[in-house]
Amino acid sequence: MKNKGVWATIIVLFLLLLDQVIKIWVKTHLALFEDIVFTDWFIIRFVENPGIAMGIEIMNKVFVTIFRIVASGVVIYYLAQLVKRNFSWGYIICVALVLAGAMGNCIDCVFYGVIFSESTPTQVATLFPPEGGYTSWFNGKVVDMFYFPFFEWRGFVFFRYIFNLADAAISVGIVAILIFYRDSLAKSFEKKITDAEK
Repeated sequence: MKNKGVWATIIVLFLLLLDQVIKIWVKTHLALFEDIVFTDWFIIRFVENPGIAMGIEIMNKVFVTIFRIVASGVVIYYLAQLVKRNFSWGYIICVALVLAGAMGNCIDCVFYGVIFSESTPTQVATLFPPEGGYTSWFNGKVVDMFYFPFFEWRGFVFFRYIFNLADAAISVGIVAILIFYRDSLAKSFEKKITDAEK
């Protein structure tokens, strides 16, 4: 049981570190919308997401950031309960992926506005600029960069979304849970209900 908790923590910390290293490198080396083209279908394209998933802006940024922090806290508690109840390695790893992704994007929202200067199409951002950041705490933009336009047909691009490692971790974790661990997901909530009824 202890080993599962240790490995879940290592996975979360490793993905968090890798996610932030990639984002900081992109932010401090590329101008906004600048590309590094590896192939026609694998491009690093620096964009910033001011909203939630896929750039959707539906509510106040500070509220969205606080919601992300609260959601991350809930997942931390849930993951700790899974380890305590000795759930399967695979399910714990999937939840750890979701947690790492959620925390990675939280870091951008909370800190990036105050530790980076503004990125523009003609200006590369500076880390810890003397004049201060481009906005206030909890208002930072999420850095995205992975672009895989696998093919284009009559103006339709598949896959046109630009994302980061944190987004990928969340997506992989959720899809794996829905495909392979639906029973574990249901069981985790059933046990909570049973415990609450005792």
